[in-house]
Amino acid sequence: MQTREIDASVLETLMTAAVAAPSIHNTRPWCFGLQAATRYIEVRADSRRALPLADPDRRAQHLSVGAAVFNLRVAIAHLGWDPVVRLLPDPGEPDPLATVQLTTPAGELPGYRWLYPAVERRHTSRMPFTGRPVPEAVVAEMAEAAQSQGARLYVPGFAETRLLLGLTATAEARNQASPARTAESRAWITVPGANVPYGIPLSALGPRDADGRIPMRDFTGRLPVPRLPDQHFERHAQLALLWTARDRREDWLRAGQALEHVLLTATAHGVRTSMLHQAMEWPDLRAAACLPQRRCCAQLLIRFGYGPDGGRTPRAFARTARHRAD
Repeated sequence: MQTREIDASVLETLMTAAVAAPSIHNTRPWCFGLQAATRYIEVRADSRRALPLADPDRRAQHLSVGAAVFNLRVAIAHLGWDPVVRLLPDPGEPDPLATVQLTTPAGELPGYRWLYPAVERRHTSRMPFTGRPVPEAVVAEMAEAAQSQGARLYVPGFAETRLLLGLTATAEARNQASPARTAESRAWITVPGANVPYGIPLSALGPRDADGRIPMRDFTGRLPVPRLPDQHFERHAQLALLWTARDRREDWLRAGQALEHVLLTATAHGVRTSMLHQAMEWPDLRAAACLPQRRCCAQLLIRFGYGPDGGRTPRAFARTARHRAD
């Protein structure tokens, strides 16, 4: 359908989709401003949701915001508008990261509008996968989704997969050896009954791999909290490396949009996903993860496959920065 006015129902649809995007540690580092008369939505970074140790240059924060921008685009197209995106609209200000305008379509609406049902269903699964291979056609569609947004998706072979998992394990060991880093990650764990729209509930934390092959992030460290028993994860992990040719703020935002396009495509095909970001938090390990070619800027490692539904994280209605009717 085509909606010609941004009323409360439209705004709720757009914001609910936007905040369903993934974000590092579920920090949800975004806020939105609406200019109803011109149908502009401004997306800003929320500096209070930064991770100074894990993400000192705010690269992962830009990926998170980029993912929210793509969800906005999907919802806008679903409502019958054509979304027009401008990244980094004000070079003099660091916090406005994008504007998205709802325009009357001149032709066909974007094909990704059909991913709208996957927006609500997508979430990270930190559970073991079955090990059943995802068909090549689905993986190819995921790679095409990344490329359509200005990034690339590299699916490594067996030896390279072991290398990437080894880099992730090294990063995880470094993180656990740093009291400051473990404290930073623990700060985003929420206890049962906490009524907060961000952070990761204990119920959403998965088990550790009993065989030590897949280094899932341990958010709690040595805290005496309830844990799921260790489980046997898939013997052969399926990974995909999201990368860009350059490493500017604009590239990070494009990579975030590519990430969400990939994740929604996977979700639409019944494929579960989880993110392995640890190696991206250490410059030497991130550089070592650049496998596809010499000029490669690794952005994120995605684990994907078939398996059980994981625990969900909070997705409360977005905080709107400003709403102007002029």
